[in-house]
Amino acid sequence: MSLLEISNISMNYHSIKGETQALNNVNFQVDDGKFISILGPSGCGKSTLLNIMSGLLEPSNGSVLYKGEDVKKNLDKIGYMFQKDHLFEWNTVWENVILGLKIKKQLNSESKERVSGLLDAYGLTRFKNHHPSELSGGMRQRVALIRTLALNPEILFLDEPFSALDYQSRLLVCDDVYKIIKTEKKTAIMVTHDIAEAISLSEKVIVLSKRPSSVKAEIPIHFSDEELTPFQKRRAPEFSEYFNMLWKELNDGNG
Repeated sequence: MSLLEISNISMNYHSIKGETQALNNVNFQVDDGKFISILGPSGCGKSTLLNIMSGLLEPSNGSVLYKGEDVKKNLDKIGYMFQKDHLFEWNTVWENVILGLKIKKQLNSESKERVSGLLDAYGLTRFKNHHPSELSGGMRQRVALIRTLALNPEILFLDEPFSALDYQSRLLVCDDVYKIIKTEKKTAIMVTHDIAEAISLSEKVIVLSKRPSSVKAEIPIHFSDEELTPFQKRRAPEFSEYFNMLWKELNDGNG
């Protein structure tokens, strides 16, 4: 059984001008421990699909099953990383990363020890008493990810998590985030508009068509050297092949 099963998802929006169909009969599966990216033309409904998959939005039709159950019955298994880090500037790094635990009344000696271990493992212990304004953009994203991981979710949803960073920072943070997700053995689903980002991070890329969006292609990504970092993958011989393949899928009539 797949960890997540997306079946016949459709989404319609209603306004005084009429009905707009954003998603039409979207189907695919996500296996445990995999990193999946969703690509598609601008405005095709990638973030809408992510919100439906994570249980934040109700589809017009179809279902999302988590281990065979309605995803909304398993919201405690889900972590969500948004485009912006949403750190509270008046809180320290430590206060930010334990916030979810405090809200859910799960802050205890065991959870504190786990969060301390995450900060230590990913180079943030000496910044635990700093405020977000004292951190680089990449460090802020690491803090945001650790805050999400503090609740120990099984699956992570990432909505263009690097889009607020400059290009150089994006390359560095991609490596950081990938390492953390793989080390913590989490399943991840990321929405991105960046083909290179999708290839370097993912084990499979889902390509959506233009609106009303459906799955146009599912491209497995495999590099002969499995130890490469996302940055190193960009220089591997397979990279340009995948780039050309995905570029063609995105621009070949897109429908």
